[in-house]
Amino acid sequence: MSLPIDQRSLQLARRYLQVANGLLIPLYLLVAAALYGAFIYAPTEREMGDVQRIFYFHMGTAWNSFLTFFAVFVAGIAYLITRKSKWDKLGAACAEVGMVFTTIVMVTGSIWAKPIWNTWWAWGDPRLMSVMVLWLMYAAYFILRSSLPEGDKKYKFSAVFGIIAFLDVPIVWMSIRWWRTIHPVVITSSGAELAAEMLHALMVSLIAMTVLCVTLVALRTAQRLNSSLADEVFQQLDQERVSRQ
Repeated sequence: MSLPIDQRSLQLARRYLQVANGLLIPLYLLVAAALYGAFIYAPTEREMGDVQRIFYFHMGTAWNSFLTFFAVFVAGIAYLITRKSKWDKLGAACAEVGMVFTTIVMVTGSIWAKPIWNTWWAWGDPRLMSVMVLWLMYAAYFILRSSLPEGDKKYKFSAVFGIIAFLDVPIVWMSIRWWRTIHPVVITSSGAELAAEMLHALMVSLIAMTVLCVTLVALRTAQRLNSSLADEVFQQLDQERVSRQ
């Protein structure tokens, strides 16, 4: 007996997997180039020393956490307009990857801060605290998702919450400009205040982290779509079994 399967969702999952597979080789090459740029090509910073090299990955993951949360924002709006579950799957996948990247940002920032600021975490710093709020808001996003059954209610509430949570992203970005903070301003309106080699290493790292981010989002979205299809098949099988009894 053949069971009806949502062919559009199945094809969409395959496309996401194709995107991820197509990015794997470029990803390997870019990560290798980013490691070379950060640890060999870029010069040692005069005041901070070698610990400054964590900056290239810290900045790359920070940029992509903003990017993924913006994607959650867009996917939430798209779901509220279209009511198509594919947008919920994409938004949830982006939020997961964004949480991973934000966690890496906080960990690498703490490792960098200890020898420079003599503390793992400056509790009064606006940038650090706004990042923590961002992390907690998306943690709450997943708590909300886990507390609701599958369906429009869950997708709608998640979309609204994801849109609201994104409002903290511009606050994080502008925090070092709006308030007094010990966090340095690296990128200004006149450009990046870095040596040419450091800027080159940073750009390669940003590209590598972005490709990694897109690859992870594509993989996780495909997994969510396939999991949803599998759940539908099992539900249909259960209904068939009950109807026969």
